[in-house]
Amino acid sequence: MSKKFSIPRGTADILPSDISHWQTMEQSARQVLEIYGYKEIRTPIFEETALFARSLGQSTDVVQKQILTLAGDKENSLSLRPEGTASIARTYIENSIDKKESLTKLYYIGPMFRGERQQKGRLRQFHQIGVEAIGTSQPLLDAEVIALAVHLLSEFEINGYQLRINSLGTSEDKKNFSVFLREKLNQDLAALCKDCQGRFERNVFRVLDCKNEGCKKIVHNLNLKDSHLSSESRQYFNKVKATLNLLNVAYQEEPLLVRGLDYYTHTVFEISHTGLGSQDALGAGGRYDNLIEELGGPKAGAVGFALGMERMLLTKGGTEIPLDSVVDVFLASRGESCIEQAVILLNQLRHLGISSDMSYEPDASFKSQTRLADKLKAKYVLFLGEDELKEKAITLKDMQSGQQEKVPMEKIGEVIQNRI
Repeated sequence: MSKKFSIPRGTADILPSDISHWQTMEQSARQVLEIYGYKEIRTPIFEETALFARSLGQSTDVVQKQILTLAGDKENSLSLRPEGTASIARTYIENSIDKKESLTKLYYIGPMFRGERQQKGRLRQFHQIGVEAIGTSQPLLDAEVIALAVHLLSEFEINGYQLRINSLGTSEDKKNFSVFLREKLNQDLAALCKDCQGRFERNVFRVLDCKNEGCKKIVHNLNLKDSHLSSESRQYFNKVKATLNLLNVAYQEEPLLVRGLDYYTHTVFEISHTGLGSQDALGAGGRYDNLIEELGGPKAGAVGFALGMERMLLTKGGTEIPLDSVVDVFLASRGESCIEQAVILLNQLRHLGISSDMSYEPDASFKSQTRLADKLKAKYVLFLGEDELKEKAITLKDMQSGQQEKVPMEKIGEVIQNRI
């Protein structure tokens, strides 16, 4: 017996019965993003592994545990992209986009890959809608980008989410904060979970969002506020919050929100939803003013976010999206001579821009073909039998009213075009 293959662990098929949910979300996203002045970009799904290690941080959980590296030349290691920002930073530099425009606003829709332990809302291949705005370090843009994320959720009819924001300050502020955290947490190092003991050395910020109850209690007792921020960083963050207030965007300040990637500075934010369980993030983002320069490009402030498509769809709870007609016209024919003429007619209709299909079985009954047309939600069915072939006509049935009429074969394209 031949082996029966199964879908790879941590992936999911998106079947035709589900695809309308995805297409609706993608179409809505494109409309909103273009209103805000963003242009679509498509980058490769894999890059040099070193790009991700350098941009995300060698010590991050993504690089340490989750990155999926391709087999091949070890001297030029390639990995599937775990997120979109690094690839866009690379293409921004490589294509000298800064020399063409002062502010670049890009969006992407596509798959990302991480070696995740499969659970609700977390897959090895998942999909994101994301934006990157590169070219300025103005806090007004941070607020606009956050407002854009909220606008998208509204457009997707997602309610019940919570927006949390925080400021990491400048790179110098982050260094000072890191030193402060190590000094304070060192006193309770033995009480931290095993993962956090490793994070203490590699990336101490990750301790702050650990889900372990013991770690959460230790972090809570630190009573963190904004003491690590310089006056300049506080002023920056105050401007972001003031602009969000002007835009009527509701948010909650969260001093423990740090995000797990090294490139973030100043504003960070996360949007969560209780309907997702412990892994409750719908999306997240923030400012990364140093990344472009650190990767060999010009000094260019930048801010962005990504929203998880699977997670957003989960919050909708499988809400039915009405299925539009798959085709406008179904062409039903019987017999070899009729089916040959049907193929010609089908080709003519399609070249007129009329979506159409047929059964390719010459012996299928008109009754079974009508059932197939109904399943495809065809608006009209064209019947072509021996009588019609002799008369050089075709029987047109309106599937909504049930009315039938005969139409000359050479006129059928024009008649259908006038009705759809």
